[in-house]
Amino acid sequence: MRFPWIATCLAITLFTGQVIADDQEQKKEVAVDKAQVLEQKAADKGAEAPAPKKAETITQSEVQAVDPAGTAPLDEAITCLARSIYWEAKGKDAADMEAVANVVMNRLGHEGFPDTVCGVVKQGSEKHACQFSWWCDGKPDTAQEETPYAMAKEIARKALNKQLPDATHGAMYFHDKTVKPDWAHEYIKTAQIGLFTFYKPHDGSAK
Repeated sequence: MRFPWIATCLAITLFTGQVIADDQEQKKEVAVDKAQVLEQKAADKGAEAPAPKKAETITQSEVQAVDPAGTAPLDEAITCLARSIYWEAKGKDAADMEAVANVVMNRLGHEGFPDTVCGVVKQGSEKHACQFSWWCDGKPDTAQEETPYAMAKEIARKALNKQLPDATHGAMYFHDKTVKPDWAHEYIKTAQIGLFTFYKPHDGSAK
């Protein structure tokens, strides 16, 4: 007499699991679609674009549904931005991670830079001179630690939603403060945040 009850419980468990999976997939699709619109607005109008309406913003649950295992291809805004934040500032303070997001968003759509987040992150790879070194280092690009990657996705969400203050003051370049690259003297230093030093061009365009 117990077997029908066990079978019913198993069926309910499987059904519940499928419902959860379907819900996560739907949230992912919504987040990716919203991000595409938000990055286009940022690229078209730059830093002065008005903040999106609440219905247009990506929610916390939506962004965490995107690439939960950190293994997805880098072909849409949330994953490209989150993975760049993760690899450039993993293990550092939240302020460092937020500042990396600021740089990507500041570049988006400006003269000399691509008009998509993935384009910004991957810029220079065709010449083996990546703007973001992690993209050209020949190592796997999958996120390896769940908590820092979840934090990176949350920061990416805020950046795309225009909810992340720009602590870099318009910076488009940065380097670890332990090094002194030759190019730094060509730019205006805008901020020192954690382990990074930030700069912007004198005329606001890429070099």
